Formats: sequence, C-alpha cells, structure tokens
Amino acid sequence: AQRLIRFLAKDGRVYYGDAILTPGITNLAKATHARVIRGDLFGKHDVTDQIVEVRLLLAPLAREDVKTIRCLGLNYEQHAKESRMPLPKYPPVTALTGPFDNIPVAAPAQQVEGLDYECELVAIIGKEARDVPESKALEYVLGYAVGNDVSHREWQLKRGGGQWALGKGFDGWAPFGPGIVSSTLIKDPQRLKIGTKLNGQTVQDSSTRDMIFGVAKTIAFLSQGTTLLPGDILFTGTPQGVGSGRSPPLWLNNGDVVEVSLEGVGTCTNKVEYAQSMPKL
Repeated sequence: AQRLIRFLAKDGRVYYGDAILTPGITNLAKATHARVIRGDLFGKHDVTDQIVEVRLLLAPLAREDVKTIRCLGLNYEQHAKESRMPLPKYPPVTALTGPFDNIPVAAPAQQVEGLDYECELVAIIGKEARDVPESKALEYVLGYAVGNDVSHREWQLKRGGGQWALGKGFDGWAPFGPGIVSSTLIKDPQRLKIGTKLNGQTVQDSSTRDMIFGVAKTIAFLSQGTTLLPGDILFTGTPQGVGSGRSPPLWLNNGDVVEVSLEGVGTCTNKVEYAQSMPKL
C-alpha cells in the first residue's frame, strides 16, 4: 500500500486500506475512500479492487499490530537549545490513539499545569532489523506518519522518579496518523516540513532537516544487537516551539485543539478533554 489507513467504514466494519486521494492532495486526513487490503500488512498482502467509503480514520495500526513504541528526546537542534537533560522515553502501546480522537487528561494530570504538545515524524518498521547499517536503514521502514507526543512536564521531570514515560504514557497521549505513507513515496524523510497549530495559531514550524539524528542513523543505532520488529513505532523527536520552552510557558488546557502536520502525510487534529472526576462513594 502506498498510503495505508485504518478506518471505520460506512458499513460499520473496520478495514485496512490504501487511501484514494484526489490528484494534488497529499493530506491523508482528507481520504474519503480506500481500496481494501487483505492479508498480512508486514508480509504477503493484496490491495484489492474493493473500494469502501471511509466514515472515520482510526489509528493507522491496530494495537495488536504494534510491537513497541520507541521515542527520541531532544533530537532537533533548535529544540535541544530550548530544553534540558536528554533522556530516552518508552510510552506504552495504550498511549496510541487515532488522528481525530480526543486527548483524555486523567485526574492525576489535572492536578498541576504542565501539559505540552510535541509534533513528531513517526517511522514504522516494516521488517525485522538487526545490526542494520545506516546506508540500508531506510529499506526497513514501512512508511511514515505524524504524531503528537503529548507530554506532562511535571510528571515527566519531577513526579516520575526519573522515568519519562510516566509523563508521556497516559492512555491516549500518542495520537498518530492520519495514515502511513509508504517509504517508496517519501524517499527522503529529512526534507519534510513539520509543525503544530494550537487553536489555529502556529506554535511549531520547522523541517526534519533540523534533526540531530536522522531516521536512518536512528534505526542503525537502535538495531545494534537488538532486533526491531515489524510494527515497531519510532517517534523521532520534536522541533523547537514546545510550550515548556516558552516564557511564560504555554500549557494545554481543557478544550484546546492541537493540530500536528507533516508534509506529504497530513494532519492529526485532537481536542484536549479533561476526564471528569469519579464520584466519591
């Protein structure tokens, strides 16, 4: 598939499909029809002639098709200058959610301000990769999506006991999509515009050229003595402009709408939604 999407169709069923876009359109969020895919996404599969109407785009990979989520911290030069302490982070698979789902903010994350946005290029591994040289690393990529690595800085840096995942791994805090564009279409992931809008205002505007470690170098590094599996998801870091890097800080609040975009892929649009307190019994 050149533009892989997972979607709820008008017939009430969930499908994987190859998105059909109007000529000149690259934003997968605008897909209204797709050719149904049958078989193993990471193995033998067919893009059939069955065309189905899209009702709602879902996270591009079902939870059972995702192996691990790996993320890079401070991987854009300008963002590194506005931040501190590079540390790895490994959100759980339950953090993944769809390109138009609300971002649920659980009660513990409402106790103190610090909720932040991070637009990121997301690379999806398509076949087993171990000890891969940088020169061949992109051959192991199924395709690319855009994601929002939603982060709560208080939980990430102060309340997590040094574990960044606690501030990034709440359920629904890693929306990505709106689909997965094949690496045959995006041959160079280091030449793409990437950005974020908050309530319609641009807050991040950069290029993947600013990455300190590109996708190929990242895969080569992560696969040293460790096998990356089909379905592994790599969030590759965010550019400058995050809320925590501003003075005063710009934190997300209940009802805010965040749009993260990647050139050639499209836009995820998610609304921040504070969970209601559970009644005391």
